[in-house]
Amino acid sequence: MGIFSFFNKPKNFFSATDNEQIVQAIRNAEKETSGEVRVYVESRNPLVNVMDRASEIFFKLKMEKTDDRNAVLLYIAIKDKELALFGDEGIYKKAGAAYWDSEVKNMIAHFSKDNISNGIEQCVQHIGQTLKEKFPYNSVTDKNELPDEIVFGR
Repeated sequence: MGIFSFFNKPKNFFSATDNEQIVQAIRNAEKETSGEVRVYVESRNPLVNVMDRASEIFFKLKMEKTDDRNAVLLYIAIKDKELALFGDEGIYKKAGAAYWDSEVKNMIAHFSKDNISNGIEQCVQHIGQTLKEKFPYNSVTDKNELPDEIVFGR
């Protein structure tokens, strides 16, 4: 699980095109894995700790209910300039702590260049690749367990 504070100023977060590209990245990432990826965006984190908020959202969205415990939440609080990756126990253990920290750093590099939607897309693609390696797609048992759309909070 990774945590970081990012970009210098809040902005209108996603255009319709950006939104569609991120949703498509989620769908593409999930094509070859039993894993699930969700993106949650809100204006402010009402809690002190960003990882606590990501955990709260993860469970509120019932992401722990995947069969293989292999769901990943990308949480972003725009005005608080925070983000976190929260992986369920199955994928977190298989990928390791260094992996999550690295993904957050990669996303921050995109964000600092004002490539926020691209940073999210890249992160989703990397997570999808890792999920594919650790939890490959099985045509007999695989189903889309969680919606692919971005969830917008308050």
